[in-house]
Amino acid sequence: MLTLKAALEEATAAIGKVDAQAIFTHLLGVDRAYLVANPMRVLTETEDARIDTLVARRSMGHPVAYLLGRREFYSREFGVGPDVLIPRPETETLVEQALLRVGSHGRCLDLGTGSGAIAVTLACERPGLTVTATDTSAAALAVARSNAAALGCAGRIDFRQGEWYAPVAGERFELVVANPPYVAAGDAHLAQGDLRFEPAGALTDGSADGLGSIRAIVAGGPAHLERGAWLLFEHGHDQAGAARALLTAAGFAEIVSIPDLAGVPRVAGGKIDTSTRRNP
Repeated sequence: MLTLKAALEEATAAIGKVDAQAIFTHLLGVDRAYLVANPMRVLTETEDARIDTLVARRSMGHPVAYLLGRREFYSREFGVGPDVLIPRPETETLVEQALLRVGSHGRCLDLGTGSGAIAVTLACERPGLTVTATDTSAAALAVARSNAAALGCAGRIDFRQGEWYAPVAGERFELVVANPPYVAAGDAHLAQGDLRFEPAGALTDGSADGLGSIRAIVAGGPAHLERGAWLLFEHGHDQAGAARALLTAAGFAEIVSIPDLAGVPRVAGGKIDTSTRRNP
């Protein structure tokens, strides 16, 4: 049987150091320091076989997050699988901006919740908030509910199935957030890397410019926001101008365009203009 050092070197040659270490620490239930401190530990036959299986699947392109069944987001572990989009660091920018614009109490709406990463994080960071989370996928909502239960906030999140605002007709919120599909139909990236294995509907809505879902979210926002409340959503790296134009046309004020940690405009939003909004 292989030693830990030999097996890790073999896996690193196949899939790279970062992915290899992630697989080893997960399957062995250890941290990276253990891998360094115990190079001559001999793997059991079962450990060796399980590692070989995951390394082989990773070498074929399967996302590490799906292989391990988890992904860290905003310093918390979220369960993930093929039914949900893998949470990405860029989306933490959306969460940070949301937290800056919502009080300690009130109602928030997360559209297209997927794994529940945004809704659960908001509920955990602001225990006084009540969060409603919608998604068209029953399978995604099951994952989100599981994450909410695991992270201790299930009692403050109301999960509802349906498209965008349909499950919350007639309701208003102090904050609406969304990480909608925004990849244009036919974009070459959809056939590359991790995206090949993620749910297509979470990546693209089939619109030629990728803005179909964002248009629906922006257009429906005024009817579901309290006076002075914010709508914030993530968008593609080249969609900031279009996002601002949509917000302006819908009557939003104080429109913002916020870069992620790489300096790429990634989050857009605006407030309901209290001087112009008409009550229903």
